[in-house]
Amino acid sequence: MTGPVRVIVVDDQQLLRRGLTMLLDTVDDVTVVGQAGDGREALALLATTEVDVVLTDAQMPRLDGLGLLAACRERHPGLPVVLLTTFDEPDLVRAAVQGGAAGFLLKDCSVESLTEAIRQAVSGGMVIDPRVARTALVPSEPASGPLDSLTPTELQVAQLVATGATNAEIAADLFLAEGTVKNHVSTLLRKLDQRDRTRLALLLSRLTR
Repeated sequence: MTGPVRVIVVDDQQLLRRGLTMLLDTVDDVTVVGQAGDGREALALLATTEVDVVLTDAQMPRLDGLGLLAACRERHPGLPVVLLTTFDEPDLVRAAVQGGAAGFLLKDCSVESLTEAIRQAVSGGMVIDPRVARTALVPSEPASGPLDSLTPTELQVAQLVATGATNAEIAADLFLAEGTVKNHVSTLLRKLDQRDRTRLALLLSRLTR
């Protein structure tokens, strides 16, 4: 591509957003074109801003990094998302990789590692911090509960189905297409062996308490 890589920085902590922005502003071929405090603000920004890479915190209120990753795949297919976190949690790493993240780094990584991950993301590659790479490659433990077989997005949908939310309400809350939500509900019915949505909601209300 010609010109610097356009990045948005997403983090619920303003000081960290500013710090990352200042850090990236020292790199010649990267420019920060916007900042957001959570996934929902990021999606609003993406609707009006040309962006090449999303650099986001993994854990945030309202819409977190995994939720933003799922929404970007739905609304902006092909837009790479790199997740940053202070947590070395196996489930979080695997969920990010399985969700199609272009990178997963710890927040204390060097500026060189961060910019390399951004460049690799634009080129269609994926970079995982060596300190958590093994976590992503080690198979997870066999599912032991009814919800353990669900993907991160399916679990989010399940939690909203448990509250009695409609497909339209779930779609609006998770920034997904209503047809996509319908497909997820169908998958939940199959995976949890329920005949209809009412039975599914009752089951999920017990399992997600």
